[in-house]
Parts: sequence; C-alpha cells; structure tokens
Amino acid sequence: MQKQSTAVLGNGNIRRLLTRYSIPAIIAMTASSLYNLTDSIFIGKGVHHLALSGLTVTFPFMNLAAAFGSMVGIGASTLISIKLGQKDYRLANRILGNVLVLNILIGIFLTVAFLPFLDHVLYFFGASDSTIVYARDYMKIILLGNVVTHMYFGLNAVLRSAGFPNLSMYITLISVAVNCIVTPIFIFVFGWGIQGSALATILSQVVSLAVQFICLSKRQHVIHFQKGIYRLHRKLVSNILYIGMSPFLMNACACLIVILITRGFREHGGDIAVAAYGMVNRIVFIFVMIIMGLNQGMQPIAGFNYGAGNYRRVTEVTRLTIICAISVATLGFLVCELFPDAILHLFTSHTALLDEARYGLRIVFIVFPIVGFQMVASNFFMSIGQSKMAIFLSLTRQVLFLIPCLLLLPRFLEITGIWISIPVADSVSSIVTALVLFRYMKRWLVISD
Repeated sequence: MQKQSTAVLGNGNIRRLLTRYSIPAIIAMTASSLYNLTDSIFIGKGVHHLALSGLTVTFPFMNLAAAFGSMVGIGASTLISIKLGQKDYRLANRILGNVLVLNILIGIFLTVAFLPFLDHVLYFFGASDSTIVYARDYMKIILLGNVVTHMYFGLNAVLRSAGFPNLSMYITLISVAVNCIVTPIFIFVFGWGIQGSALATILSQVVSLAVQFICLSKRQHVIHFQKGIYRLHRKLVSNILYIGMSPFLMNACACLIVILITRGFREHGGDIAVAAYGMVNRIVFIFVMIIMGLNQGMQPIAGFNYGAGNYRRVTEVTRLTIICAISVATLGFLVCELFPDAILHLFTSHTALLDEARYGLRIVFIVFPIVGFQMVASNFFMSIGQSKMAIFLSLTRQVLFLIPCLLLLPRFLEITGIWISIPVADSVSSIVTALVLFRYMKRWLVISD
C-alpha cells in the first residue's frame, strides 16, 4: 500500500469508505460462515446426525482459539490503523513482525496444552460416549494444524488494516473455495468422515497462508516482511495484547458459555439437543459474520481518524455502521422466524433433531435485530483503542447476564430455559450498551464543536 492511499481514510466520503472496506470483509466473512454451514451439512448428511453433536462439542475450543487469535489480530490491526494515521510506518512494520511470532507461539502453546488431554477436555466440553469419537477425530487434526490457523487469521487482520481489504477478501475466498471443493471429496469419495472435514480445513488455510506470505513480502508496500521486525518488543506486545484484551475476553467467555450450553443441553435433552444447538449456532453465525464484516470495515476508518483527531468522522462512520448492522440482523430475524424449516432441512432429515432445532432457532432470533447494534457499539471502542470500555461492554452480555441466566433458568424451564437465556441476555446488554455509547458520543460532539 502506498502512503497516499491511507490519506483517503481521513478525507474521503464516509459512506463510500465504509462500502469499500466493508464489502470485501462482508464477502469474506460470509463466505467463511457459509463454509462452516456447508461443512456441518456435509457432516450431517455424509457422516451421521450424531457427528453434528460431536462437532458442536468442539465449539468451546474454537472459541478459545479465536480468543487468542483475536487478541493478537484485532489488537495489532487496531494499532496498525492508528500508527498509519500517525504516519509511523516503522512501528507499523514492527507490529507485523510481532504478530507473526506471537501467532506461532500461541498456536504451539494451544496444541501442546490440549492434545495430550484431549478426551478429558472433550468430555468436559459436553461430549458423551456416543459423540466422543467424532469430536476426537476432528480435534486431533485441528490441533495439529493450529499454528497455521493462527498465522492465517492474524495476517489477514493485518492486511485489512494495512489498506488491502480486497486482498484480504480474495485470500479468504481462496480458503473457502479450497475447503468447499475438498471437503465433499474427503468425506464422500475417500470416506474419511469427520476427519476429512478437518483435513480440508487445514489444507485450505495452508494454501491461503502461502498467498499471504507472497503478498506481504513485496517491498513496494508500506507494510511488508523485512529484517529487524521479528524480535518481540515488550512495550509493543503489551499494547497489542491490551487493545486485544476485549475480544479475547469476549471469546474466552464465549468458550465458557458454549461449555455451559452444551453441558446443559446434554443434561436436559441428550445428544439430539446438543446437535440442535450446533445447527442453530451455525445459522446465527452467518448473520453475525456479516455484522463482523461491517465492523472490520469500520475499524480502519475509525482507528485512522481517531489517531488523526477527526472525532466527527469517527462518530459518523459508527452511526452508519450501526444502521447497516441492525438492517442485517433484522433480515436474519425475518428469515429464521418465517422460514426455519427451509434452512434446517439442509442439515438433516432426523425428525426429533429438526423439531428441537426449529424450536430453538425461533427463540434465539426473537430479539436478534438489537444484536447488530450491540456488536457495533462494542467494536467502536475497540476500534479507537479504548479497551477498558470495550471489555466492560463485552463482559456485560456474557458474564453479567448470560451466564447467570444459563445457571438459573434451566432449573425451572429445563431446555427452554437454556434457549431463552440467549435473547434475555441480548436484550439487557443492548440497553446498557446504548446508554454508554450515547453518553460517549454526546461528549465527542461537544469536543468536535
């Protein structure tokens, strides 16, 4: 990226900038979520309906891996955006080198920590004797390729912040395309079952990682691999981890929440209920990823203008992103409330599983439009490096509201109590987030005037 290409973040039309940066991210995130959806469909149709339950049991680890990955990726990408706004290109490159090293270390750490105790961990996550074989076969391969996964997601976050949203999108699409082509071959042709799905995932990330290395090795770009950027700097690492602490805690709490949900469903409804939650989770994920794409488009614009002191532009891009996110969430609400069967039949034809998933889907999406607002508002504080507030907002939904609901409501309402906990937490946390954001924005408008 040439230096002049970053200047447009400070003076270009906000609507056009958000479109330019969000559309590639939305396409990439949607494609990624559609892969996860089709992956579950292939497993449900080509392996066994209980394999969906085994796959669901692995979600807590995915959340934990995402927690570490987002801590480095989002923390570094936010810091890069701010440094580019301050025209500190030397430090921006050091961030790139530190991101690479940190992701390698984290990937190795998670593999070494989980692989020797995999069965114990999966049983704790909610596996049963009927589903442990599927969960184990899937997780062994995912853990062995964990370093690749962390590097892939970390470098993609850097590319977006460095002004390459289209390139980041193309790389994600490459991964999705390889995945979608190879997965059915591994499952249906080679007969590798759920292991084939895991192998396809790692293989697709290896291909995309190779493309990232090629792109980030070009010297004409402001951000590129070079000598002297790989030694970890204590202050720089601290800043990356500090800014990324909010998404880390959010995903770490999500890990705990998924454990509570899967264990609760297993206790009150068995493996069928766990599989139903996995199906609903994949559908929710599609719309959440679109909103995350909007957030990723907003992040470099907000971060650059915050670093440059253009607070009115930060407010403007945040307001526009909130409107777009609420629109997406409302679409998700309408589709899932009106046409649940059309979606769920893609996964399975098992009657009991379909009945439970339909019931849960309609409950989870009942207040979904406000989720779009809550996600953007939390991301706003991350984008400008205000990690304490972002951490507070992230934890209100999950720790202060959702976890107590998951612990109390199932005692009285059993399975229904688990499903209801999600929209209850969404509603209350959105009210808190609105009060905090509007108060902050009002203060900014006074400063801008």
